[in-house]
Order: sequence, then C-alpha cells, then structure tokens
Amino acid sequence: MADAGGNVKAGERRPARRVMMERLATRKNPMKRIALTLVLMLAFTGASLAQGRPSTLSRSCAANQQTVRANGAIVLGTGGYTYDRFVAHRGFCQFDEYADPAWVPARDTPQCFIGYRCKSGPFWDD
Repeated sequence: MADAGGNVKAGERRPARRVMMERLATRKNPMKRIALTLVLMLAFTGASLAQGRPSTLSRSCAANQQTVRANGAIVLGTGGYTYDRFVAHRGFCQFDEYADPAWVPARDTPQCFIGYRCKSGPFWDD
C-alpha cells in the first residue's frame, strides 16, 4: 500500500475518497486569492487617485514654464477648481488642433506665458 510518507507505490491504487480529500487539501482557496487581488488593486489605485495637480498660483512663473517644457504636456490647476492642459509646442496637440498661447496667473506675476493650449479647428475659424 502506502509508505510512512503517504506515498503510494507504483501499481497500487488509492481509494477514491482519499484521492479527493488530498486534492481538496492541496487546492488553494480561489476566493482568498480574488479578495487579496482586489484589496491590492484598490490600495494602489487609491494612492494614484489622491495625487493632486500642481497649481500655477502656488509656483513661480519660471517653475511653471519649466514644468511644461520638461513634461511636454501637463494638466495644471489655474486657481480654485479650474485646470487646463498645457503643452510645450504644437507637436503635443492632435492633428486637427492648433497651439494657442497660454497665459496664467503665477505666484510672482498675474500673467505668465507658460506654453500653449490645444484648441480645436483651424486657427482662422474663431
């Protein structure tokens, strides 16, 4: 039959009930795996959702300009609950958009040129 370790010798058969119980004992609980996966996904998603966007009002004009240049395209808060997407040049706009100069308030100046906003349509259709 079986040796002391529970191993069956070649050519011998184990009872069906014992085989089924061994399989159940070694099977991992799928509900625990799903629950753990969901908890980990929510933990990492929550951290990314909590990140705020930089505000142009709390930074100097030069810092805002450098941020746009360094990232190419970035969403910045412009005061209160307003925000916009700013780009370094037209290459960050879609093919049917044009780059419109963007002036925003900064900590050290009321009007700071930080780059461009992408606007829809040709520039002569205003």
